[in-house]
Amino acid sequence: MSGHLHTALALAEAGVPPLPLRGKRPFGNCAACSGSACGDRPHMKAAGTCQCLRPCHAWAAATTDPTVLTSAAWAPAWRAADAVAYHPGGAGVTVVDLDNATAVTWARAHLPATRTVVTGRGEHWIYRGTMRSANKVRPSVDIKGLMSYARWLGPGTGTMTDLPTAVRALVEREETTPSRRRVVSSTPERTWGRTMATGCRHTETYVNSGLERGLAMVRSCTESGAGSKAYGVASFVAAQHAGCPGPCGLDAIGQDIVAAAVSVGVPEPYAQRAVTRGLASTTGSAA
Repeated sequence: MSGHLHTALALAEAGVPPLPLRGKRPFGNCAACSGSACGDRPHMKAAGTCQCLRPCHAWAAATTDPTVLTSAAWAPAWRAADAVAYHPGGAGVTVVDLDNATAVTWARAHLPATRTVVTGRGEHWIYRGTMRSANKVRPSVDIKGLMSYARWLGPGTGTMTDLPTAVRALVEREETTPSRRRVVSSTPERTWGRTMATGCRHTETYVNSGLERGLAMVRSCTESGAGSKAYGVASFVAAQHAGCPGPCGLDAIGQDIVAAAVSVGVPEPYAQRAVTRGLASTTGSAA
């Protein structure tokens, strides 16, 4: 039994769902799960039907079940593992990942003290409570909570405190920024067409009608939530095209979703990140 597996079993016993890492990333999906062919795991954002026994789907594979962790299906991953990670949301915590000394200095000035783990370049601040994950909420600061993983670097020091409003605001503020101009209610000209989607198995009417429904959902979030809705629409669109030979022109569709989010006040950089992650979510590259 490898040292990494020993660590994972100790974490599982403490209620912290672990998973193996290769380098700093989870192991890639097996052939049966590649491209979401399996339907993804049932507890992911897009609930699926995957019953794969291997550690596929990154953070979603994390588990506290010792039978799974020590199974033959997981054994090759543990033998090749370079480190152990865990799913913060599954453990009921949120990690503020401070990637350098400047970010740590900012946190000490603006966030309440909590349990701290020293990393290679900065610190992980761990709070009790869960929230959604988000990258680059400010320079060199990521939030790792639901639907994400964090590398296990030890229990840390200090007393863990409850997740503060200041941390939640780092994510929410980008979605609640009111538009400084009138909300665009007209339908923009579609940029998707058959000329760029030569390998798509869907008709143009099907794609455009479905896209318009998605854009309407994003544009309806005039007070908050447009960024998350844009991610969800992009993720749904990507899943619909997972079985196409390709290309399907998803980049053009993504720009339409970004434009809809921007029209209701979402900052364009945030909208771009949300849509890019949504379009990539079915391949696991955004986990």
